Amino acid sequence: MSGKTIDFWFDFGSPTTYLAHTQLPRIAAETGAVLHYRPMLLGGVFKATGNASPVSVPAKGRWMGQDLVRWAAHWGVPFAFNPHFPINTLTLMRGAAGLQLRRPELFARYTDAVFHAMWVQPRNLGDAAEVAAVVEGIGMSATEFMALVGDAEVKARLVAETDEAVARGVFGAPTCFVGEQMHFGQDRLDFVRAALA
Repeated sequence: MSGKTIDFWFDFGSPTTYLAHTQLPRIAAETGAVLHYRPMLLGGVFKATGNASPVSVPAKGRWMGQDLVRWAAHWGVPFAFNPHFPINTLTLMRGAAGLQLRRPELFARYTDAVFHAMWVQPRNLGDAAEVAAVVEGIGMSATEFMALVGDAEVKARLVAETDEAVARGVFGAPTCFVGEQMHFGQDRLDFVRAALA
């Protein structure tokens, strides 16, 4: 595998993953790397690895809320904690996997729009009507999107991607691989950059 490739394993439900998403395209451009977005279901990863959301530990959750604001300020990016958190991201992640498979030209717009609706101007993306509004905003009908996320091949692809993430050692999000070197967390992007040098 080329050292000039970043595999970015992500789930929209992770605020630290949103923060990584705001930085990785620039890092890839500046280092001449190819950035591959790899959708996975974080709940499935947690189940397979025995991990859990940091907010399941109240003291860590309180600290993390402050740390997210610090990181957003550090990078000069907008951030607002979603009051509807945690949100079941199964439909959203099937959407990501499905667009990569069937409508790749919409994938970047979709990821930007969903991250924005999750962590910038937070919406309840557990609500089908809210998801439909976001999808229609990128030029896709809600009917087409629901058909996509219900497609058996799309469902199987997300399962396979999640299984591959676990097999590679992923236990949470965001996780980046540069070649076979794994880096977990938005606070490790300097190491991702160094690995690409």
